[in-house]
Amino acid sequence: MPEVVIAKPREGKFNKNAARRVRVAGKIPAVLYGAGHEPVAIEVDPKQISRILYSETGHNSIFDVNVTGKETAKAMIVDWQIEPIKDLLIHIDLKRIALDKTLTVSVPVKLTGVPAGVKLGGGILDQMLREVEIECLPADIPNHIDVDVSSLELHAILRIKDLPHSDKYTFLAEEETAIAHVISIKEEAAPAAEVVASVAEPEVVKKGKTDAEGEAKK
Repeated sequence: MPEVVIAKPREGKFNKNAARRVRVAGKIPAVLYGAGHEPVAIEVDPKQISRILYSETGHNSIFDVNVTGKETAKAMIVDWQIEPIKDLLIHIDLKRIALDKTLTVSVPVKLTGVPAGVKLGGGILDQMLREVEIECLPADIPNHIDVDVSSLELHAILRIKDLPHSDKYTFLAEEETAIAHVISIKEEAAPAAEVVASVAEPEVVKKGKTDAEGEAKK
């Protein structure tokens, strides 16, 4: 059964002081909107929201929101703010969803296996894109998209067209969009070598000028 988030409507002014009072009381401010309804300012339990965010389905989890005095609604977390020092949730946006209408979500891409270019070619697997956008019905959202990269050779590129496709969801990015590639260790080290060279060069020039100035004083 989907988790039920109990929410209480917020009243009065919606400013920083009001939001602070909500947090002091052990809740976090939130907004529930979408599906043709007026936005509702609410407060929810941060522990419950954290449990949803860090579950296997994460921010793509579908759950019930029970707002006092209103009908229960299906919803998803579409945005959240975290206080960086204490790593605490301080605000979330919830969106009502209709189970019979498609929506756009970002889904993690999980690479499995060891590429041939790493195992035999001594390369490094570099994943540039860790999430992909798809369009699907809420019930068809995958937890993640798995792809076996064992056959990926040195310098080979994994693209969206190489990911498992399904009639339940549609990729929104171009099929040629790169997800990951296998690069050589030399390619990985080259930028670092260039940085070292660029730092070392002024030191040599400065020393040369100093020597020249010393010769001139003689």
